[in-house]
Amino acid sequence: MIDYSFSYSDLEFFLLILVRMASFVVSAPFFSMPNVPRQFKAGFAFCISVIMFSVLPDHTPPVYNSVIGFEIIVIKEIIAGLVIGLGGNIVISVVNLAGKVADMEIGLSMVQLFDPMTRDSSGFTGTLYQYGVMLIMFVSNMHHYFLRAFTESYTLIPVGGVHYNSELIVSVISKFLVDYVRIAFSICLPIMASIIILNAVLGILAKTSPQMNMFSVGIQIKVLVGLSILFVTIALLPYLSEFIFDEMKQMTDAMIQSLR
Repeated sequence: MIDYSFSYSDLEFFLLILVRMASFVVSAPFFSMPNVPRQFKAGFAFCISVIMFSVLPDHTPPVYNSVIGFEIIVIKEIIAGLVIGLGGNIVISVVNLAGKVADMEIGLSMVQLFDPMTRDSSGFTGTLYQYGVMLIMFVSNMHHYFLRAFTESYTLIPVGGVHYNSELIVSVISKFLVDYVRIAFSICLPIMASIIILNAVLGILAKTSPQMNMFSVGIQIKVLVGLSILFVTIALLPYLSEFIFDEMKQMTDAMIQSLR
């Protein structure tokens, strides 16, 4: 006979799982996009929480002495879900930095587009890169990796067993800032190199032909050359996305280790 009993301790354990999962969905890449319906996010978090509740062998809730103690445990679970999801989500901002640098070099820094993913204004090149990386992320099943990493976090970080390692978090963020600049400039390096060469050529022409208005001619040539290099090198985006995805994996794993 199947036992369908569900005690108060099981309810507390399930709610803690649901809180961490809901926080992860709010902050994780792909799942946290504003154009994803909120009903889907809530239903998805609930379904995964039910599966995790049935898979985890030990349903013993953490021990607490008062309501405040239980609230502290809930807050820890919320922060844990947010930190794990944020570890991969902040890496997406690399393409925005690369796009801003490319726009400044081309001369499109004043062109702002409304991004429905972030509901904020962003540059032309940054929006192009961001949509390209998100599409590659979806095609390569990168969102499956985040979901697997989060579900495996329950074996490393049991429910109610969140402990923050501040030194490890600071070292992870410091390493990410170095990789953040390196990956961003690697993405926009072809455009920067071509514009630097073009500026050198325009400088030589300005010395040899002073009667030519290099200001009006240079702006048009920069836009033409920049867009040409952009659309030629966009084919390299899948290879550049590998650096971004590797950084996402490292950040997600590091964030999980910092909560043990």
